[in-house]
Amino acid sequence: MLTRNCSLLLLWFLLDKGLLSPLHPPPRGRVGKEHHRGMMGLRRNGGAGFQRVKRGWVWNQFFVLEEYMGSDPQYVGKLHTDLDKGDSEVKYTLSGEGAGSIFTIDQTTGDIHALRSLDRELKPFYTLRAQALDLRTGRALEPESEFIVKVQDINDNEPRFLEGPYTASVPEMSPVGTYVMQVSATDADDPTYGNSARVVYSILHGQPYFSVDPKTGVIRTALPNMDREVKELYQVLIQAKDMGGQLGGLAGTTTVNITLSDLNDNPPRFSKSIFHLRVPESSPVGSAVGRIKAHDLDAGKNAEVEYSIVPGDGGSMFDVTTNEHTQEGVIVLKKRLDYETKKAYAFKVEASNAHLDPRFLHLGPFKDTATVKVNVLDVDEPPVFSKASYGMEVYEDTPVGTVIGAVTAQDLDAGGSAVRYSIDWRLDRDSYFDIDPVEGTISTSEVLDRESVAQHNISVVATKVNNPMLASRVAVTVRVLDVNEFPPELVTPYDTFVCENSKPGQVIQTITARDSDEPPAGPKFFFRSPPQDVKNFTIRDYGNNTAGIVTRRSGFRRRQQDLYQLPVVIEDIGYPVLSSTGTLMVRVCACDRDGRLLSCNAEAIFLPVGLSKGALIAILVCIVILLVMVVLYVSLRRQKRKDTLMTSKEDIRDNVIHYDDEGGREEDTNAFDIGTLRNPKAMEETGVQRREVKPEATPPRQGMAATRDSSDVRDFIQQRLQERHTDASAPPYDSLVTFAYEGEGSVADSLSSIESRTAEDELDYRRLTEWGPPFQTLAEIFGRQDSQASTAESKEETREPERNSSDSRHT
Repeated sequence: MLTRNCSLLLLWFLLDKGLLSPLHPPPRGRVGKEHHRGMMGLRRNGGAGFQRVKRGWVWNQFFVLEEYMGSDPQYVGKLHTDLDKGDSEVKYTLSGEGAGSIFTIDQTTGDIHALRSLDRELKPFYTLRAQALDLRTGRALEPESEFIVKVQDINDNEPRFLEGPYTASVPEMSPVGTYVMQVSATDADDPTYGNSARVVYSILHGQPYFSVDPKTGVIRTALPNMDREVKELYQVLIQAKDMGGQLGGLAGTTTVNITLSDLNDNPPRFSKSIFHLRVPESSPVGSAVGRIKAHDLDAGKNAEVEYSIVPGDGGSMFDVTTNEHTQEGVIVLKKRLDYETKKAYAFKVEASNAHLDPRFLHLGPFKDTATVKVNVLDVDEPPVFSKASYGMEVYEDTPVGTVIGAVTAQDLDAGGSAVRYSIDWRLDRDSYFDIDPVEGTISTSEVLDRESVAQHNISVVATKVNNPMLASRVAVTVRVLDVNEFPPELVTPYDTFVCENSKPGQVIQTITARDSDEPPAGPKFFFRSPPQDVKNFTIRDYGNNTAGIVTRRSGFRRRQQDLYQLPVVIEDIGYPVLSSTGTLMVRVCACDRDGRLLSCNAEAIFLPVGLSKGALIAILVCIVILLVMVVLYVSLRRQKRKDTLMTSKEDIRDNVIHYDDEGGREEDTNAFDIGTLRNPKAMEETGVQRREVKPEATPPRQGMAATRDSSDVRDFIQQRLQERHTDASAPPYDSLVTFAYEGEGSVADSLSSIESRTAEDELDYRRLTEWGPPFQTLAEIFGRQDSQASTAESKEETREPERNSSDSRHT
């Protein structure tokens, strides 16, 4: 069944008229190559109303030549469909890369042209889409199809060396065929099409020294034994040509700079066999006498030369070193020269390479030898001391004039001049010594003290008699020896402690001593206890200038004795032996079981056992807080009681009663009850005494009694004032009682002088004397003002009675 269906499908495909043969455009020069282009057609099959659209495109790539220089647009190809009957009813469209700008299509014929020249190196191909539309309806006759227009390459780019010019190196004396380097040229043309990108390498300049592989570009040596010392740098010109090197191909060149690297194939050579040098005999040791040089044609480390003196008679006086920068041999004086002893020296110097190449050892020894002759020049020299420095010792307190040593210098020149000595006094301490100018003996000029200056450094000068300008100096060190004159003593006044729970044999303190003297073998002290004081403590000498304080018993108690004084005897090893006795203060303290100190104070004995200082402080703080709370409570209670007494409304004598109300007459009962003032009986019934003072006995009231029916308020007030003045049970304290009742039609009239309109001549200030002693001073003041009879005083006299009549005060 499947084979039958496939056969029918193949037969139908062959009989179908939709498949068209390719259309060939007319040839145009190099564009005349034939390209197979498949077409796509549409066919209607009228069988049973079934319609089928068949794709008639058989695609191949379209090609367009790059760098086209013609005047007309370059023909690319033609699009055609089976539905196009040639009646101009089909419209062809083109879209994609470059459509409209680079490529254009004839909408009627389907011919595609390139509008401008293309460069394959910029873009090798373009992707386009084509479609056939019904010209009338604009309906697509076939689905849109995609095709590629490929730019066909031409040889328009020469090979290029992107990394040139090149630099390379190869060792000298290399054999033929030694690899140098590889060069590479790049051609931008299409390597898959023709020979446009096929590159061949060749040497234009640089033969016969080097060769290049035409395919790979590898450069190798072509000549053996090329010597760097003959020629070091070579310039090789390399050419790269495309089209396989054929005629008409494009070419590019580059330069390769090849340097021959050095090998150690040349030994050092002296320019002459004998070198003559001259040196003064006064040259110091280590100074340069002269320079010699062996030349090496190599470079870098291969030209480094090492110089050495061949063992011989003259070689012991000199040494040779190599200058790393100039590769010269520097002859250095190893010992002092003396013209009078020897006037000339001769020795041999050998120069050799430091780095040898075993490949060239067969050429011979890589070293050379030259003779150096040194002539010593005579110089008038200063005197020479027998020693480079002198050391002397002298005991302190030595008598003045004692000789402590001598220096010796002599003139080594042929003339043999006499020498004179002197001390170069630079510091004041140099004046402690004198020197004999002829003999060179040094003696003391002052008494020396080692504790002040332990060592003196002086400079002795020796000069020639026949040439005083020539002088030499030598250092002399005078060490002052100690005389045992100070006894040793404790380093510090030790203050130590012993625990109450200490045990016998326990070390409680380590002590040491010091001595202002300097023992010969270093400080050495001995410690011991006096024979009469060894009951409680003893001293254990450790033999290293230290000692330990050791307990001899237990049971120390602060209540019995809290402080012990321990004498310590210290002796030195000087001559004569000196000693001193120091005293240690040992306190008895309380300690814990591990021996840590708790307290050494005497008051700590009476503290409860087991309480620490922190606990005791906390207890004291609590007690202080409780005391403060009690004091505050008592103060608040007293303040409250005082406030209660002072604010009591029952004691009208101790209060300031202020009535600041303007009311009516006696009928006005809303403002003030005048009945209280008119009821002396009610006042007597209260009988309230002063609470500030408790009287021993209350005497009967003196004065005029007011009747119940009396309406004279003034008389009542006078009565009350008189009682206050005559009350002997009250102390003199200040109390202000204000009666400020005013009203129209009052029987007693107004008590204030504010509303008073009495004339000045009606005022009589003499009545003030009747009010008692509190008003005596006021009465005298107003009495003097009346005698002066001035207007101002009259106004003042008028103001004072008004204030006194409204506010009555008594003290």
